[in-house]
Amino acid sequence: MIGSFLAGLALQASLIVAIGPQNAFVLRQGLRREHAAAVVALCASADIGLMTAGVAGMGAFVRARPGLLGAATWGGVAFLAAYGLRGLHRAFQPGALIVTGPGRPFSRAGVLAQAAAFTFLNPHVYLDTVLLVGTLGAGQPEGGATWFLLGASAASVAWFIALGLGARLLAPWLARPAAWRLLDLATGLTMCALAARLAVSGAIRSP
Repeated sequence: MIGSFLAGLALQASLIVAIGPQNAFVLRQGLRREHAAAVVALCASADIGLMTAGVAGMGAFVRARPGLLGAATWGGVAFLAAYGLRGLHRAFQPGALIVTGPGRPFSRAGVLAQAAAFTFLNPHVYLDTVLLVGTLGAGQPEGGATWFLLGASAASVAWFIALGLGARLLAPWLARPAAWRLLDLATGLTMCALAARLAVSGAIRSP
């Protein structure tokens, strides 16, 4: 069943290793050293849970109910737009960009709530992680679905751990206010662009 394992590993790696709101958030929390391990655990666990549900049949359930995807799309538009504007605001507030500067950090619950929103309000997670991975996993040869799921899960866990650890290693270079200004500017623009893209796709799908 090594073929199914490698197929799952390759598919999920190709889906997850991309610039997106969830990855940007994990990277930023790693750079801030603020509950990064908890964020990595939540994102990896969510991926595994969604892929498991997809392979078990949730893909067909969501596909038959387009209203669920529509609701997730517009919820994602609102969340991404709000977070993008916050990032742009931070980019023009240098004092807020210093990791060790004054001010209260986010609580663990607050950080995990944001991570959960980036994960579950992104409609692409249902298109990719649930529908695509679920469909291809369920279509594996006899006994191969489990190995396919294990491979896909390994890709997610390895990616989020690498992203978190990589962020921590980059922290000495990105601890300067100018670097945080650029990071928040890039993140804010990316979030706003993704929100616009989702809004256009949602409007096209709407009857």
